Amino acid sequence: MIETEDSLNKDYQLTDDQIDFFKENSFIKLKNVLSPESIQYFNTIISKKVNELNKKDLRLEDKDTYGKAFLQLFNLWLEDDKIKALILSKRLAKIATDLLQVDGVRLYHDQALFKEAKGGITPWHADQYYWPLATDRTITVWIPLQATPLEMGPLEFSAGSHKIISGRELSISDESEVIIKKKLKINDFKHVIEPFDIGEVSFHSGWIFHRAGANNTDVTRAVMTIIYMDRDMLLEEPKNDAQKTDWESWCPGAKIGAVINSPLNPILFEKS
Repeated sequence: MIETEDSLNKDYQLTDDQIDFFKENSFIKLKNVLSPESIQYFNTIISKKVNELNKKDLRLEDKDTYGKAFLQLFNLWLEDDKIKALILSKRLAKIATDLLQVDGVRLYHDQALFKEAKGGITPWHADQYYWPLATDRTITVWIPLQATPLEMGPLEFSAGSHKIISGRELSISDESEVIIKKKLKINDFKHVIEPFDIGEVSFHSGWIFHRAGANNTDVTRAVMTIIYMDRDMLLEEPKNDAQKTDWESWCPGAKIGAVINSPLNPILFEKS
């Protein structure tokens, strides 16, 4: 679809108020970033690719909390040229650059996150627990591939919670849901839970605490995500086994203390 792919490179102009909101809260929801036609188009091709690549055959009731949260597939941009057009979108990468207030962004990796019908919660967590990256100049765009009402389990945010350190040592688990929920309540951060319209997306930083509710509908909640990092991001010595795995998987050949410039981490947008 040429029209859809062309629209992925058109500028989406942020206001100063939107940039200030992100700076304060570490997340933002933006409407009409993608057209309904684009969402339908990418839902079709991404869902098809996820079905092709998903080899797991465990029944939902036999999965752990992480497994019940979503089907998770990575770097689909390497699997399909149509999906690649979305992942390499200059429109989305420029928004990420403007929100981070950096000179440009690289791809860290992409993820399809499909929460099956009756799938469970995604526990409270911060993404950057998993990433061997030297600074907090990271951001993820969360793209629902359909309208996502509350009963389908949209992304929820603890506004401004990137300001606390406690809880960053926890991976996604039953434990993180209980411990982080308690700490966020004590610190009185605002809990933001809202539906997503078609074409509405969110951007959130690597250290903000967030979760998603269960999918209480009879259809899959399909989401595509793209993780961006500062163009000049350095690789940091991994602090846990998950970060070691991420280094090997998403930054192959990158050296500790050097800019992450592997073939899997192309620059997606730079300010002129």
